[in-house]
Amino acid sequence: MKAIGIVGSPRKNGNTEILTAHCLKAIAEEGLDTELVRLAGLDIKGCNGCGYCFENEGCSIEDDLQPIVPKLVESDAIIVASPVYYGSATALVKGFLERVGFMTRSAGGLAGKVGGPLVVARRAGQNFTFAELLFWFHIMQIINPGSTYWNVAFGREKGEVEQDEEGLNIAWHFGKNVANLVKKLKA
Repeated sequence: MKAIGIVGSPRKNGNTEILTAHCLKAIAEEGLDTELVRLAGLDIKGCNGCGYCFENEGCSIEDDLQPIVPKLVESDAIIVASPVYYGSATALVKGFLERVGFMTRSAGGLAGKVGGPLVVARRAGQNFTFAELLFWFHIMQIINPGSTYWNVAFGREKGEVEQDEEGLNIAWHFGKNVANLVKKLKA
């Protein structure tokens, strides 16, 4: 059993990555293998609407997304994390979500997997971003367990998220719930 955490921040080792790693640690404690994938520094374009994926496997766009998709298909749990940029998920995350959604449809999609979003905000935009990501999990038919509150933490400068005890606790419980649901579904 495996869980993958996608970090959609363009900054390496920032708050979003810290929160995702924290969540994955909770999952690993429950016996699942985990992998953290950073989108930072990768060339991931948004969908260009060419329709290639409707008649073929994969995508006509050759970029750094191609090797990530099989990892998602093979995983039992998927977490997508984004900081809030101007009240929304990052462009990296949006391109990722668009393309993964279309690319995996012909392969049976990601339906029945377990997962959900993590969001890091400085001050505002977290509810919209959380909902934006949650809508993707919903349309992908990925089962979303809850936590003690919405999967949101706060921090601006690198490392500040570690001072948000409630946010860390929410991400931890979410990770535990993801792992336990995967184990129940696999039993």
